[in-house]
Amino acid sequence: MSHIAVERNRRRQMNEHLKVLRSLTPSFYIKRGDQASIIGGVIEFIKELHHVHQALESQKRRKSLSPSPIPSPKTLQSTVIQLNNSSRIETDQSFKELGASCNSSTADVEVKILGSNVILKVISHRILGQVAKIIGVLEGFSFEVLHLNISSMEDTVLYHFVVKIGLECQLSLEELAMEVQRSFSSQAITVL
Repeated sequence: MSHIAVERNRRRQMNEHLKVLRSLTPSFYIKRGDQASIIGGVIEFIKELHHVHQALESQKRRKSLSPSPIPSPKTLQSTVIQLNNSSRIETDQSFKELGASCNSSTADVEVKILGSNVILKVISHRILGQVAKIIGVLEGFSFEVLHLNISSMEDTVLYHFVVKIGLECQLSLEELAMEVQRSFSSQAITVL
């Protein structure tokens, strides 16, 4: 009989812990209400928070070393990635991960290839209308936004895009990172 009581107590504790985890995690991370989905969603949320924390630490170190208002592109791996008419990506197959970044005091932009899609991560201070500017840049260069996740902490925001590469796209990853970075300094264009 005591074994049954111990098991009930464990289940009750587990359910209480799951309720707390679910209440602390944004709802879009948790797809269903079962234990595996809740735990999986919490893990994804923690990974995202860890990424934001690392980016903030990196930004803090960069500002303390040399605050530069001019963005500078930085290649993570060799990346001359362009889509040709047969929709084949031409790359050096010796690299496992291809990407580029462009960081400034305004924003950190990171672009990576993931299969046939591009992962775009942008960390910046919260700026009204900035996500619309980034989407405009992506659509202007024949990218289609498949997924957007926005995480924020105080006045810092992380935009995490998954985008599909359009057939007409002739942009390298470095160029894409620079164009997204430019969207932070561009003024709103008024149509005459």
